[in-house]
Amino acid sequence: METIRLEFQPNIKAKILELLSSFSSDELKIVQEDPYFDENKRKLDASLAKVKNGTAECCSLDELDAFLEATISEYEN
Repeated sequence: METIRLEFQPNIKAKILELLSSFSSDELKIVQEDPYFDENKRKLDASLAKVKNGTAECCSLDELDAFLEATISEYEN
């Protein structure tokens, strides 16, 4: 299946849904938009920009493992 994102005026939503309801569930599935999509996209774009310009904070796998072990041990008891 393919996915498209539509932007429309609220007053035509009923007409769009009426048209889309004429298709079977095998032909068309209406997927609810993630309410945090724009916010998440902004955060990811900012993170990607840091990686591209070399200002991202990185760590080795050993450093990550040590950090995770320390965090897990705090909550084990």
